Amino acid sequence: MFEKILIANRGEIALRVIRAAREMGIKSVAVHSTADADAMHVRMADESVCIGPASSSQSYLNKAAIISACEITGAQAVHPGYGFLSENAAFSQALEDHGITFIGPSAEHIRIMGDKITAKETAKELGIPVVPGSDGGVPDYETAQTVAAEIGYPVIIKATAGGGGRGMKVAKNAEELEIAFRTARSEAKAAFGNDEVYIEKYLQKPRHIEIQVFGDGKGKAVHLGERDCSLQRRHQKVFEEAPGPAITPKMRSEIGEICANAVAKINYIGAGTIEFLYEDGKFYFIEMNTRLQVEHPVTEAIFGVDLVREQIRVAAGLPMSFSQQDLEINGHAIEVRINAEKLPNFAPCPGKVRVFHAPGGLGVRMDSALYGGYSIPPYYDSLIGKLIVHGRDRPEALARLKRALGELIIDGIDTSVPLFHMLLAEPDIQNGDYNIHWLEKWLAAQFAE
Repeated sequence: MFEKILIANRGEIALRVIRAAREMGIKSVAVHSTADADAMHVRMADESVCIGPASSSQSYLNKAAIISACEITGAQAVHPGYGFLSENAAFSQALEDHGITFIGPSAEHIRIMGDKITAKETAKELGIPVVPGSDGGVPDYETAQTVAAEIGYPVIIKATAGGGGRGMKVAKNAEELEIAFRTARSEAKAAFGNDEVYIEKYLQKPRHIEIQVFGDGKGKAVHLGERDCSLQRRHQKVFEEAPGPAITPKMRSEIGEICANAVAKINYIGAGTIEFLYEDGKFYFIEMNTRLQVEHPVTEAIFGVDLVREQIRVAAGLPMSFSQQDLEINGHAIEVRINAEKLPNFAPCPGKVRVFHAPGGLGVRMDSALYGGYSIPPYYDSLIGKLIVHGRDRPEALARLKRALGELIIDGIDTSVPLFHMLLAEPDIQNGDYNIHWLEKWLAAQFAE
């Protein structure tokens, strides 16, 4: 087992990893930018190293500085958290080249799944159901016309190197295709330096369902059910729950087994998430995330496992501490993402937190790096906390979430908390009757001028 690991991240996820390491008797090293000198993850870690100025490109994305921090402190492994370098194959390879363990999948698997076309082709080969679409990139508008006609409208054009909704456009008919195609390519070029796009069938009212998988790197893998992440704004998740309200035990078992078998075939190591659009009883692969997800706590809640601890164990060469037979769902869990944002426009709202009080009680977990007097820097993602609740069933989890939101105090800045108070009053949310378009339509109606 490792004696010391470095966490190449910040905020609540850095704290999450530090806590798991401490329970395992492993010393932790925090890295930070100059803007994060007073951050909670720096205070909580056993050691800390400043790796650059406020800009993430010069600090949290600075591979050389992070590797140097490992060498200075003697850290034997790096946990990347999520975001930043968590899905960067070059970083994983560089660590390996320096004799440092990357707590995550191999550079090869990150590379394969990082390109959406290659990922889709790989998923097909592994027996995972995929959305009908182009075989690889679409080089020009004439080809786009042919592909769209074959699969049928509406279609969606996506950047192969995309993410976060950039380089993604919908064409409802042939008349809309040209502008959607050219706009998607232009956005992809500007955002990712790569204008290659591909085309898929656009599903009308799908849910976003993701399957949590975990492999030992030696041909064994399990699935830990699904999470429903359909409540999204601009392709960013805001509310996640497990198990999914629309997924039956039979569906869960079938798609879970397909996913677990697929990652076992490629000797995948660590945590991963296979994401699907789900409509009319069918699953369609969209991508695989080769890292820990922001919403992993809801899975931990219903299965009673520590996914970060397990990541560290298998990275150290130990076997998984559970088998598929050990994994039984207990109750229902919901997570809401709390951002430093001002409604109704969701504008980032950094600033000084005067008072912070986390809710508590049975079945309530608050993952946050906030504290009273902390100044949220303006340089990073606006996520400042995740409130996770667990109940015996979905109604109890919803009631617990409402109670916990009422206890939460974040004074001094605007947050997205009022959004969740409003959502919990909606019959569709209470009934679990929503899809990936529901939230944006509701927001448009709610805040119409």
